[in-house]
Amino acid sequence: MTAGPSFTDTADFTAAERGFIAALNPGIIKDATGKEVWNIDAYNFMKGECPPTAHPNLWRQGQLNSKHGLFEICPGIYQIRAYDLSNMTIVEGKEGIIIIDPLISCECAAAGLALYEEHRGKRKVTGMIYSHSHGDHYMGAGGVISDAEMPIIAPEGFLEAILSESILAGPAMRRRGAFMYGNALPRSTTGQIGTGLGMASSVGTTSLIPPNILIQETGERHEIDGVEIVFQMVPGTEAPAEINFFFPGFRAFCVPETATNCMHNIVTLRGAQVRDAKAWSGYLDEAIVLFGGESDVLFGSHNWPTWGREELIRRLEEQRDLYGFLHDQTVRMMNLGMTGVEIAEKMQLPPAISRAWHCRGFYGSLSHNVKGIYQKYMTWFDGRPEHLWQYPPTEEGQRYVECFGGVDGLCDQAEKFIAKGDNRFAATLLAHAVAAQPESAGTRERLLLASAYESLGFGAENATWRNFYLTAAQHLRSGKQAGMVAGGGTALGESLSIDQWFEILSVQLNGEMAAEKQFTIDFEVTDAEQKWRLIISNGVLTRRLLNTTSSQRNAEQNAPDLWLVLTKKQLLEIIRGNIIGVEKKTGDFKVLEEFLDLIAVQQGSTRGPSQL
Repeated sequence: MTAGPSFTDTADFTAAERGFIAALNPGIIKDATGKEVWNIDAYNFMKGECPPTAHPNLWRQGQLNSKHGLFEICPGIYQIRAYDLSNMTIVEGKEGIIIIDPLISCECAAAGLALYEEHRGKRKVTGMIYSHSHGDHYMGAGGVISDAEMPIIAPEGFLEAILSESILAGPAMRRRGAFMYGNALPRSTTGQIGTGLGMASSVGTTSLIPPNILIQETGERHEIDGVEIVFQMVPGTEAPAEINFFFPGFRAFCVPETATNCMHNIVTLRGAQVRDAKAWSGYLDEAIVLFGGESDVLFGSHNWPTWGREELIRRLEEQRDLYGFLHDQTVRMMNLGMTGVEIAEKMQLPPAISRAWHCRGFYGSLSHNVKGIYQKYMTWFDGRPEHLWQYPPTEEGQRYVECFGGVDGLCDQAEKFIAKGDNRFAATLLAHAVAAQPESAGTRERLLLASAYESLGFGAENATWRNFYLTAAQHLRSGKQAGMVAGGGTALGESLSIDQWFEILSVQLNGEMAAEKQFTIDFEVTDAEQKWRLIISNGVLTRRLLNTTSSQRNAEQNAPDLWLVLTKKQLLEIIRGNIIGVEKKTGDFKVLEEFLDLIAVQQGSTRGPSQL
């Protein structure tokens, strides 16, 4: 087995504390109602020695990530760290400041800016950069700016990526995200001790202020408030739309999330598009060539910076080789006939990468990243016929229970594996028993499975694995629901186009209820100067943009069941489920009510998609 990193290497602790100016005291952030949205002081217990209920490597990562406050990266560039899952960076210009990645919650972003102003003086915000399309890098913008008059930069495809990853599949991802980030777990030695990438996700107010400048190509240069910035496009790496950027005047290179101080995700436990590990590796090599020799500091929107040209180039090279190795060796073994699960068990990283703290699997893991790369090429199917048409969990669980002569027989066997320390297989057996009787709270199999999950969580080096295991154990023991992570609130709706609204509605239509329905609704949106037709047919919502000529022709040859003339704001209110007055209508208004009743955010709910 390849040797891991050494605890005698304390360079990360020096780097994480370098440039410290001040911290919030207490480290608690609240919203306007007094509700707590962030509490970094809850992690003070991590200043102690690692307990037996945590992996020593992950405990060390949590100690580093929990160092909070305002830090100087270099004269003119400052960073707010550990007041949300991500970092907020502030670059000083001639007249004001440029903010990079304003956290998840508006309250956290505002508190971070206030801390900066307390020690650096009050300056107006003259620009903003969203590095990519994940919520922890744009949703707090409303806490530091109120409009889009200033330059707001993002990569091309930014809004489209948000729609695809965070809204269309938003409820499912946010539900999984609560497990991945351990939202419902206590901050304790037996609970949540971070996420590897940061400590946790805040729970405050979110926003989306759209960008007004889109970066389209590598080498593109912009000057904001006297600050020159050179951009590198890195799409398909950590996000579908993402950029790195270099500040020549500061000799500082920002890699927001393509070279973090831990292995990142090729595929995430919360769900997302599988990322391109090969392209990721290539972009990091390009970054070395373009900016490595001109940089004195490398920093990102998570974790802590790296100073010194030799050190930062080594970090970029090792990160490059990490993702390149994962990709190439997965494909090589895949072509030899191995499945994703088999490759994940066999794969070992090269010694130099395995020894590098910043390549350890605290957030992404070697195991699930390998399976993600396999999935990218080979789909979900591993080529084994018995997996082609498996039973759903309940039906399969009932048959396992039958094979063991009942639940007690299965639990007896599982306890033997637990006694041998094989919690992986014990969890597999017990999960079948729980799936067979999903509503049976407090039973022997649920308590045993909770214990197996806890043992697996306590031993996990990966924070998201730990959080997933412990959140599941918590639910088995108490029935407590994990909830959802932030995002998908009503603020997103007004920032999207009408076409994007209708795209969201299309995946919220209850196809079973609508299977035998057939009707059309025309919306003439006066202030947008657009005419849209929604067609419900065979359980599918089809949207059609009409030009004036086709609209007139359709009105004559194929009149809609309902025609509404209204403003964009009125349309948004209607599709949120609020029946309001409109400028003009023709046809049967009950058709609109019937349509809204077919829109289901989640099973059993009607009227008004929450994402809008």
